[in-house]
Amino acid sequence: MSTLTATAEDPRTTGARRAYRVTGRRVLASEWAKLWSLRSTWITLGIGLLFLVAFGLISASRYKSGSDSGHMDRDFADSTAVSLSLFGTNFAQLALGVLGVLVTAGEYSTGMIRSTLVAVPRRLPVLWSKAAVFGLVALVVGTVGGFVAFLFGSGIVAGTPAAMTLSHAGVLRSLLGAGLYLGLVGVIGAALGALLRSVAGGISVLVAALMLIPGLISLLPGSWRDGISPYLPSHAGESMFALTHDSTILSPGAGLLVFLCWTALALGGAAYRLARTDV
Repeated sequence: MSTLTATAEDPRTTGARRAYRVTGRRVLASEWAKLWSLRSTWITLGIGLLFLVAFGLISASRYKSGSDSGHMDRDFADSTAVSLSLFGTNFAQLALGVLGVLVTAGEYSTGMIRSTLVAVPRRLPVLWSKAAVFGLVALVVGTVGGFVAFLFGSGIVAGTPAAMTLSHAGVLRSLLGAGLYLGLVGVIGAALGALLRSVAGGISVLVAALMLIPGLISLLPGSWRDGISPYLPSHAGESMFALTHDSTILSPGAGLLVFLCWTALALGGAAYRLARTDV
């Protein structure tokens, strides 16, 4: 009769794997890290800041030169230190808007978006996080650039009719409005990149919306032009940081509301495509 001896093996102790939950905070941290890991981020933000400050100082210098010589250019006749300092906003918006497109569409061109959506299966938090992170960065760059341009530009035009300080009525609101406008342009750029999933397509639509369409609208009959023009994205945005207003442009509050509607429209389209279609 044989005896069966069972040998008991000691159970192996395996370290428990930590379970990571996908949270909004972690998605934001991930998008923040991805944004600053790209060399294009540093270069394009630097270009946007340079455009904003450099063109502001150049316009202030031209005004000062015309004022001293007594031969003021007609385009600068009614300028203020604020309008001169924010002259570069139209150039900075292109740099920040293009970078916004690259933030989202760039992942589609490289295929990295698949890995991103595997990590965040619900998808939409990725879009919200990208838009929020880059919008905040563009807001800070635009606000800092606007204040730097104004502080140096107001020193250049000191002693001229355009001279102003931060204590003048509307100056602080205009500078903050310019920063907010550039931040929202960045959000729209990110939304267009996610909506079209093409760097070239997103940039083309962005440039058309901000620069080409306003030029085409100017060719319409006067009654049509006056009714449509104030509600275009670029004109509504300009009313956010304009120091003075007349009947041809919206008030700052109305301009902000209209521009927020355009931003929501772009984000809504991007969210619908991201949620409904494959990557």
